[in-house]
Amino acid sequence: MHYNGCKRCFMATLTVTSRGQVTFRKELLQHMGIQPGDKIEVEKVAGGRMEVRAARRGTKTIDDLFGILKGKSKRKTPVSIEEMNDIIEKGWAGLLNLED
Repeated sequence: MHYNGCKRCFMATLTVTSRGQVTFRKELLQHMGIQPGDKIEVEKVAGGRMEVRAARRGTKTIDDLFGILKGKSKRKTPVSIEEMNDIIEKGWAGLLNLED
């Protein structure tokens, strides 16, 4: 990273790979509050520039949920609609035993 004239600003030069990928330096990720597994938002702005920021947490889409529990269940067969409804009813009634 190098000083670009601003007393508090530094500019980093990143290299684009042949596959079009860029690796952000650790200090840049820390500055943006980004941790492994987080997402980055990139917005095109005027003059051929881009604005890069950490994606807001908690703004996930339904697509982000698909497969989130895959492999977490001890069950070998899927839960039927009737079983789901029974679990929901017990949960609302406060009768759900999570050990089952």
